[in-house]
Amino acid sequence: MAVIDVHQLHKRYRDHVAVHDVSFSVEEGEIFGILGPNGAGKTTTVECIEGLRSPDGGRISVLGLDPQRDRAELRQVLGIQLQASELPEKLRVQEAVELFAAFYPDPADPDDLIERWGLGAKRKTAFSALSGGQKQRLSIVLALVGNPRLAILDELTTGLDPQARRDTWEAIEQIRASGVTVVLVTHFMEEAERLCDRLAVIDAGRVVALDTPAGLVGGLPGAQRLRFRPSVPFDDGVLLALPEVESVRGSAGRSR
Repeated sequence: MAVIDVHQLHKRYRDHVAVHDVSFSVEEGEIFGILGPNGAGKTTTVECIEGLRSPDGGRISVLGLDPQRDRAELRQVLGIQLQASELPEKLRVQEAVELFAAFYPDPADPDDLIERWGLGAKRKTAFSALSGGQKQRLSIVLALVGNPRLAILDELTTGLDPQARRDTWEAIEQIRASGVTVVLVTHFMEEAERLCDRLAVIDAGRVVALDTPAGLVGGLPGAQRLRFRPSVPFDDGVLLALPEVESVRGSAGRSR
């Protein structure tokens, strides 16, 4: 049985159709990506899966549960990191994790999670004093404190600097390595290609592609043109030495 099975999901807000007949399944143990531009319907889709929104049509099963009818039971096995999530500014890391652990009958050990995710030195630090990357790690800890079988991470790396983003990628891979199935919502193709086993590409509320990252890239046209203006002169041979580059032409300070 698939961990998640979405069949012809439909969600409308007055005259706007946010999700139109979206269907996909997520298998146990994989990192499944939901990729698309802002406003494509990604977050609405996962909020229906989480039970935070009621769909207008279609069918959703998560770990054999209905997200609306079995909401309380589902929340015991589902870890969620929302796209926009904030904590009280003065709430300390240790306090936040212990508070969330109190919501579950058999939570993970708060001290162990804090250490495992590199926040040991920040136990007594207020939420407002954490860096962007540290806040993201805390959000992961809070999503995992209930010992979930499934974690949904929505736009986890948006707004992070490159190093913090790479650190977060490693954290996501650690989640899967611990036996948790991961649904990752993103609009970064590089992120999806690095992390995901399979991808559903959503645009304008519809699934426009469903495949592995390699399958999606392989389906693109073979030749693409890239234009750029170099900051300093360089030898064309540097680019021609790359196996993907077929030719280099330059004109008026612009190479392509």
